[in-house]
Amino acid sequence: MPINAHDIETLIRDSFPNADIVVQGDDGVHFAAEVVDESFRGKNRVQQQRSVYAALKGKMDGPNGAVHALALTTRAPGV
Repeated sequence: MPINAHDIETLIRDSFPNADIVVQGDDGVHFAAEVVDESFRGKNRVQQQRSVYAALKGKMDGPNGAVHALALTTRAPGV
């Protein structure tokens, strides 16, 4: 089932309700997202990105995932 940038933002916002989130991409499979959230403070980039991928609830799992590629930038505010 196709997914759009708004759907991805909604999934991420469910886990990070206070984050600044920008998701771009209009081909239905390739996206870029920037997520800025206080919960990332003190976590390394791998930990930050894993938590965002977990928020996608399997949408990137395997060849049948709705999202083929997600260029992801994460950080704490002011960093």
